[in-house]
Amino acid sequence: MEKFRKTFRRLPDPRADNARHDLLEVLCIALAATMCGAESCSDMADFGQSKEGLLRLFLRLEHGIPSHDTFSRVFRLLKPQAFEAAFRRFMAAFAKANGLKLTGVVAVDGKALRGAYDRGGQATPLQLVNVFAVEARMALAQQKAAGRNETAGALEVLDLLSLEGCIVTADALHCHRAFAAAVRERGGDYVLAIKANRGRLFTAVTQQFARSGRRSTAERIDRSSHDRREVRRATVMRNTSFAARYGFPGAAAVGRITSRRHLQGQRADTPVVRHYLLSKYISPKRLLHVTRSHWGIENQLHWVLDVHFAEDRNRARKDNAPENLAILRRLALNILRSHPDRASLRRKIKRAGWDNAFLLAILSHMR
Repeated sequence: MEKFRKTFRRLPDPRADNARHDLLEVLCIALAATMCGAESCSDMADFGQSKEGLLRLFLRLEHGIPSHDTFSRVFRLLKPQAFEAAFRRFMAAFAKANGLKLTGVVAVDGKALRGAYDRGGQATPLQLVNVFAVEARMALAQQKAAGRNETAGALEVLDLLSLEGCIVTADALHCHRAFAAAVRERGGDYVLAIKANRGRLFTAVTQQFARSGRRSTAERIDRSSHDRREVRRATVMRNTSFAARYGFPGAAAVGRITSRRHLQGQRADTPVVRHYLLSKYISPKRLLHVTRSHWGIENQLHWVLDVHFAEDRNRARKDNAPENLAILRRLALNILRSHPDRASLRRKIKRAGWDNAFLLAILSHMR
């Protein structure tokens, strides 16, 4: 808990000077409650009441357990920029203490908070841009996409990070000069999906594979699962001319992956071809791994947040509450996932709520 206290005690308290409950204690109870399955501020207050004896082992609680109104007020008023910065500082210290490497493949993707909309705005919920370290399975950062502009949100979140030793992946929406330049400026490399909406650049990439030239190829056959079998073939060709010709910063190679899926008892599907722009030459085998790893942000972050933390169902929508609670959920997920117990995340959440000793072990893990 010491690193948590050291990092989050510097957060400016947005409440009046006569606030009764210490901000750090409010955040600590909220985090513990979220790790035990709490989905709302009312849940946090109920959790505090039921676990007061346990919480008093490491919190003063001079004025008792905060009410649900207090939790709500704190998360509505707290500045998301300051809270997210504290989250990133804590995760850097936490990763170092636990020997977690936050390098390798780093995926960037957007996620809508489906429940975070005002009356009549169901079609325009709050949009966030997430950054996920695939090998460590850790959420690294999030940024609100103002006006649901995911492109601008991605550029803002990249500016907050050090990307030394990272290969940044993103879908075709982010295959543009500004994103590539931001990754390179932060010390990283990129593997960006490219589609026909990039016009002349996409045409040049596809034409390069149509011409003869030196290339490297690798193939992977995925084991049959869910009654299907998939064969993926990667080809990589060097090309440094795109950087000057099309003003695309750092472009050094192009990649192509052809995948073909075969459902049991049916004819093989038509092959799907995807093209990529790379800032450095990597082997075709590595390209297969990097592009498949990108989906970790969907399967290991977004899906988990929706299924285990009910993020899409959360109806917090006032002021800064949606962003701040989203940060809190990512913090809870990172801590639970890094705990050495080999149980599933679902079982960890349930056990933390039922077993005080296990909850203390998880909290103590935040050393």
